[in-house]
Amino acid sequence: MGRATDGKGPARSRERFLQGEAVGAGVRSPISHSWQRCRALGLSPDQPGLPFRDDFERDARIIRAAVPVVDRLQSWFAGTRMNISVADANGTVLLRRFGETSLANSLPAFQRVPGFVFAERYAGTNGIGLALAERQLVQVYGAEHFAERAQGNACRALPVRDPISGRIEGVLCLGYPRSAEDPALATVIRRAAHAIERRLLGQSSERERALLRAYLDTGAETAAGPHQRLGVGEPALGMRPGDRAILMEKAVELISWAQRAAVHVTLSDGRRVTLVSRPMTTATGVQGFVTEVVLPGPAPHEPLLVPWPTEEPRRPARVPTDLAHAPAAPVAPAVPGAAVRATSAVFAVPPAAAVPVTAAPGTVPGTVTPSSVPGLVPLRAESRGAEMPADGSGGATGGLGPEAGTKAGSEARSEAGTEGGFEAGTGAGPGAAADSRGSPPPPEPPARGLVLVGEPHVGRYALAARRRLELLTDASTRIGTTLDVRRTAEELAETAVPRLADYVTIDLPEAVLRGGEAADPFSDLYRTVVHGITDDCPFHPVGKRVDYGPATPHLRCLADGQAVLEPDLRAAMGWLDHDPPRTEAMLAHVHSLIAVPLVARGVVLGVAAFYRGRHPAPFDDDDRSLVQELAARAALSIDNARRYTRERTMVLTLQRSLLPQGLPEQDAVEVAHRYLPAESDVGGDWYDVIPLSGTRVGLLVGDVVGHGMFSAATMGRLRTAARSFAELDFPPDEVLTHLDNLVGRLDREAPAAGETGIFGATCLYAVYDPTTQQCTMARAGHPPPALVHPDGTVSFPDLPAGPPLGLGGLPFEAAEIDLPEDSRLVLYTDGLIDSRNRDVDLVLDRLRDALARPDRTPEEICETLLDTVAPDHPHDDIALLVARTHALAPHLIATWDLPADPSLVSEVRSSALRRLADWGVEEAGFAAELVLSELVTNAIRHGSAPVRVRLLHGRTLICEVSDGSNTAPHLRRAATTDEGGRGLFLVAQLSRSWGTRYIRQGKVIWAECGLDAA
Repeated sequence: MGRATDGKGPARSRERFLQGEAVGAGVRSPISHSWQRCRALGLSPDQPGLPFRDDFERDARIIRAAVPVVDRLQSWFAGTRMNISVADANGTVLLRRFGETSLANSLPAFQRVPGFVFAERYAGTNGIGLALAERQLVQVYGAEHFAERAQGNACRALPVRDPISGRIEGVLCLGYPRSAEDPALATVIRRAAHAIERRLLGQSSERERALLRAYLDTGAETAAGPHQRLGVGEPALGMRPGDRAILMEKAVELISWAQRAAVHVTLSDGRRVTLVSRPMTTATGVQGFVTEVVLPGPAPHEPLLVPWPTEEPRRPARVPTDLAHAPAAPVAPAVPGAAVRATSAVFAVPPAAAVPVTAAPGTVPGTVTPSSVPGLVPLRAESRGAEMPADGSGGATGGLGPEAGTKAGSEARSEAGTEGGFEAGTGAGPGAAADSRGSPPPPEPPARGLVLVGEPHVGRYALAARRRLELLTDASTRIGTTLDVRRTAEELAETAVPRLADYVTIDLPEAVLRGGEAADPFSDLYRTVVHGITDDCPFHPVGKRVDYGPATPHLRCLADGQAVLEPDLRAAMGWLDHDPPRTEAMLAHVHSLIAVPLVARGVVLGVAAFYRGRHPAPFDDDDRSLVQELAARAALSIDNARRYTRERTMVLTLQRSLLPQGLPEQDAVEVAHRYLPAESDVGGDWYDVIPLSGTRVGLLVGDVVGHGMFSAATMGRLRTAARSFAELDFPPDEVLTHLDNLVGRLDREAPAAGETGIFGATCLYAVYDPTTQQCTMARAGHPPPALVHPDGTVSFPDLPAGPPLGLGGLPFEAAEIDLPEDSRLVLYTDGLIDSRNRDVDLVLDRLRDALARPDRTPEEICETLLDTVAPDHPHDDIALLVARTHALAPHLIATWDLPADPSLVSEVRSSALRRLADWGVEEAGFAAELVLSELVTNAIRHGSAPVRVRLLHGRTLICEVSDGSNTAPHLRRAATTDEGGRGLFLVAQLSRSWGTRYIRQGKVIWAECGLDAA
């Protein structure tokens, strides 16, 4: 079935499809989707003839507009095998012409006359049906047709729209043999469809011009009345542009209400005018509304009204139907997201001056009720005049229905003058005439002037277009306020509900939420957002994986990259067949759908679905264009958030890999730490805990100036260097000096490497000795630490404030403070206390209060500070390090002072073994005995007095020998003939680690041995 005799077209793909096999990539997406819909509808390729209707309107607007254009096309294609068809919005063919009249003889008799239906649900894949389904220009070629009888034909079809409403009025189709395919036909059919649309617009303009003529004829009879007449098109020549825009806006609203009404408008100078709408019917029965402005009488010495000459607007030139000279685009520019709206309805003030109006809560978008505008005064249908406001501030004048214009002489003038005269603030009416006592004459009567004339539905279209523009403007400010992917998707849904849709669902791949790109965005979709006017619609919950079928609108839009419109979900077979139980339940809540892909910079980010349920009108093409624009803007914001998330994740990963992965084991302090990255960007804060010799511990906190990956990388360099300098047992001030030199060197090398300068860093380094309970600290431009004493007293030690790292040339100073056991030392970066809208002194007071309880553990202190002191939205990283001090008990310390006598080495060994036995660590005696022998011997032979030996029993056994010399020993490889040089080698082999540290007078050689060493 479906073979193409000449080998052209997707005949093989169609054959495989009809046999239930997978369709190859050579079939275009619209054709593939149409085939799937045909299968879901149960159509057969060889089904009999099409349905026929004879009840269509013979004088429809589309027919009147299309006849001259179709005739012109027939003349253009005379002598060819071209057939030209025009169908209505239901697929019923209304007109048909042939390039060769003999072609009609080859058709069945019922297809030679208008009335047969080419909708897709009856005829399968064809030009007219596919154009209505895709709502755009389509081409169907040979075997792309679903029906067997159409295999030898090709066609192009294009929907024809009403330029005012944007609705599809019909379809223009050009059919021809497959061999007559010509790319130029796309241009011909576009120009022909535009010509028909211009003729449709001309029909609307003629109706509105008839309304204007009827108004002018009525106004001419009452021009001599007590009301002053203004020229058509300009109620007040001296009115400001903003005031004219407001009047225009309210006039469109009044016409769209389609009822007698009045509204008070306050101008920018404080004056109040009244807009009055009243019905108008032409002699031919065209019904519309006119809106007039009623101005108060002029104040003394105030030139207000300058009449314009009244003239009837000129008729537009005859719409050309010559396709050779027809333009390739509509004559009027379209508002984004909407078709051309009501351009011909305005005869006074250009619609571009109108100001957007927001619908009142509870109203349907695109419609306005009188209650939605403050100050509106409805007019009774049976009354000829406007109702007066209850506050007596003024009323609408005129109030003249069509019958008022037919009254002649004094009767008409009397009624016009006594029904609701307007005067701001005076309450004077026609009855306030001068009396015999010389009362002042009555004020000047108010003036009336035409603002707008048109049909109500045109006004509604104008309001709908304006609100679409408002929605786009609102979306530009509401979508993308954060750099969070999920929140940006939620902002899209919140913007669309309820003004555009009743429900919105958004599905994103999990990889996109993490900042990456999905490997298969067509299947790796998870429900990310469900937002609607109610919570009872049975959508998939957030977090659930969603699998769509190939014929669903969601996957179709992802495959085509364009929004897919399903005006009636009960007829959307692909959507219904996807999940029948769920879709059947959803039909009780929704009736119309637009599925739109979220694509930005060539990356598929997900799919959004917009549903209508309570909104009575289904989605149309204008809504689809609007949704497409909203989705494009939102996708760009989502992609920005995705890229930011990816980069932030990379920087955080880099930074966390450069920070300590765990705290080392040591007995000097109990430590807790926190690191909180900034919300906007990652900085270069770091902390470290460094075990040192002699059971001491180094506490380090620093901050690299700047943010981003470069700051994080620089932080890693500085932390590594600081740890190296600290492990060399340099005092804190010397460690900062070395770091200062390093930062300066890195800053000088950065421009050569194409990087941004560091500009400096801050650092605080503290060394705590549990044997003496003293802490030595130095800082380089860093905030001082907080010290919590065991009794709960909180202080901030007055440390010398060294310059930030990188400035160079200035020395650093260290200070020593006593830290009794169970004290808390709190080190932090400036992100904890600095904020753009907080006073530092007040924050320090809050920090003092938060630390005033001495019973908290370091972990509890960290949590308390982040909850009470840290800013809610930190703009800088926060590094926090809290240390609770311990003291090494005196009985775990053994010290011997020795004279420079080598014979005392054996005595030291014996004393050390006895002390190890007292401590219960005899297993470490052998290693300790040899280590002490070597170190004491070297100190006596090569050092100078005083010589001191110290044993420290903590987590390990530490042997220290100090002397007054500054000469440090070095480990070397001794030759086989050397008598010495093997002592330090033995020390290195018997101990876990060993080293040298310098003190104020001399040095200390130390070795750390395990307690279980043999």
